[in-house]
Order: sequence, then C-alpha cells, then structure tokens
Amino acid sequence: MRCYASAAMAQPSSRKLAGIAAILLLISVWASFVAALAPFVGTWPVLVQAPFYLVMGTAWILPLKPLLRWIETGSFRVRT
Repeated sequence: MRCYASAAMAQPSSRKLAGIAAILLLISVWASFVAALAPFVGTWPVLVQAPFYLVMGTAWILPLKPLLRWIETGSFRVRT
C-alpha cells in the first residue's frame, strides 16, 4: 500500500500565514472602528441602530474576497 503526498499535505506558504494575519488584523481594526462609533450610534433609536449594526457586522466581509484570492493565487485580480 503506497501513500501519496497530496498538495493539501504540503507545507503552507508564507503567503497563507501573511493572509491569515491580514484577516485577523482586518477584523480587529473593523471591530475597533465600529466600537468607536458606539457612543454616537447609541443615541440613535433602536430601530435605526439594528440595521446599522447589521450592515457594519457584515461589511467587513467585502475586502475578504480579493484577500482570499491573493492567498490562493498570489494575485488580487482575476486573471482571464
């Protein structure tokens, strides 16, 4: 019985490590930004705060697509 090494078992590249660090940095910076707005947003009616926090809670995902593409391919753009 032979055991073949697959690409998934290969050592992760330094780009993946840098990408994970960038994702964690993005999340912490975004959370700090939203938390800094909390005293201002806290004065709004609850029915206005809820959509604000819903949007802000999902908006940090938008920059992830190019970052994940860079982690996998080394390029931020889609090559056609």
